[in-house]
Amino acid sequence: MLKTLYTHFFWSIIISLTAFTIVGVKAGLSALVLVFILSVLEVTLSFDNAVVNAKILERMPVIWQKRFLTWGILLSVFGTRFVLPILIVSAAVWASPIYITQLAFNDPTAYGHLLEDVHGSITAFGGIFLLMVSLKYFFNKAKELHWIEVIEKHLVKWGRIEAIEIALALILLTTLSFFTHSDQASVLIAGVIGLVLFIVMEGVAGSLSVESTDIAKGGLTLFIYLNILDSAFSLDGVVGAFALTNDLIIIVTGLGIGAYFVRSLTLYFVKQKTLSHLIYLEHGAHWAILGLAIAMLANLVVHIPEVVTGLIGLCFVGLAYYSSLKHGK
Repeated sequence: MLKTLYTHFFWSIIISLTAFTIVGVKAGLSALVLVFILSVLEVTLSFDNAVVNAKILERMPVIWQKRFLTWGILLSVFGTRFVLPILIVSAAVWASPIYITQLAFNDPTAYGHLLEDVHGSITAFGGIFLLMVSLKYFFNKAKELHWIEVIEKHLVKWGRIEAIEIALALILLTTLSFFTHSDQASVLIAGVIGLVLFIVMEGVAGSLSVESTDIAKGGLTLFIYLNILDSAFSLDGVVGAFALTNDLIIIVTGLGIGAYFVRSLTLYFVKQKTLSHLIYLEHGAHWAILGLAIAMLANLVVHIPEVVTGLIGLCFVGLAYYSSLKHGK
């Protein structure tokens, strides 16, 4: 058991210790503590993401599973946690991405304020995308195994209504846009983009099977889908990180360490066939995603503390883990 854990998490530990050492030497103890807190928060908030990713990763060829941990981590750290927020701010304020990048390094406080100003758009995009992920799972007509049976068996019946998850997402988005304190047009546009992006990626991923002769194309599609899913999970955390510090390097380093651990955990789940043994873990993860999506969307109207968002995921996944062990016995 220890050997297996060592094999899967060796590079995660080495990279983390190296990053901690560099930050401690270059920036001091306070910066080291912030990086550690951010990395722990990222792992805690993204545990359910690892479970869902593992289910998708099982469908991918081995070569793309490895690329998920190499190419994918570059996209995750520098794309989702650095480049994408800059592009969002740039589009929102009609400014050059180069100028916003310079602002992020030279005046992180001003950049943090700009990022907070577009928080509504980020929340709407991520919340609607994650809402679709969870609803698609619970409304699946082929779903036979239920964890919270009294609810899930009825959701499957509702799934017989064509595109019901799209209708519910649009109704919720439209309703919240009337009450949000953010710019209504931006919230609506961002939410619709998240919805359309999910539909497109789900359609493309469903049309390409990794068992087909075009393995590379199927693997690439699922790889892109996984990274979009990671972005939806992580964007709100990037904004929340500015509540702890305005130092972009510390934020990217801390969240990056956490992201690498989460991806290592995902591969561990796949190799150990964890989801086959813990049969309700996937259910718990999707309930956690539904809770996270609702919390993100509720943030458009009222402030939901990050600790509440994190506890939602941990509670659902923890209860699902316990139920799985109990079922196994």
